[in-house]
Amino acid sequence: RFLRPDHIDALLLTASLLENLGEHDLAIAEYKSLPANSPAYHAAELGRAEALRRSAKPDAAAEVLAQLAEIYPELPQVQVSLGDLLRQQEDYTGAVTAYDKALTYTPEQSPSRWFLYYARGICHERLDNWAEAEADFRKALSYEPDQPQVLNYLGYSLVERNEKLPEALDMIERA
Repeated sequence: RFLRPDHIDALLLTASLLENLGEHDLAIAEYKSLPANSPAYHAAELGRAEALRRSAKPDAAAEVLAQLAEIYPELPQVQVSLGDLLRQQEDYTGAVTAYDKALTYTPEQSPSRWFLYYARGICHERLDNWAEAEADFRKALSYEPDQPQVLNYLGYSLVERNEKLPEALDMIERA
């Protein structure tokens, strides 16, 4: 990085290493130094948002991701990162919106779709939209039938609701 300050990969690697060392403020500054016209700008901003989140600045991270989502609305990873952060902040309505957009731009055959349905299902469950939550959990299982997180969440949710108990027990055991 010292030898070639404009080397994008060196900048991203330096920022990542700083973040892994717990030097979040230095990592944030490094990510922020990448120019907005760079092809890797979105990667740097995703890294900056993560470093902000890890340094206990979730509101600043959400602001970075919201701006990035406006610039790159068709990049699923931006929407997923925003949805995950909003879900962690218990803004379930905002997270559902972000996951909806991520699903719009994630190819049907993508292996990551199960997670999007699972995460959105959690948000719906927390918003007391059980029909939507169950539908999302089942859709996640259609992609990954033996996914333990989904089986566990759906199984225990059914038990708590006292619904479909034989199926719920089977899910919990499989998980």
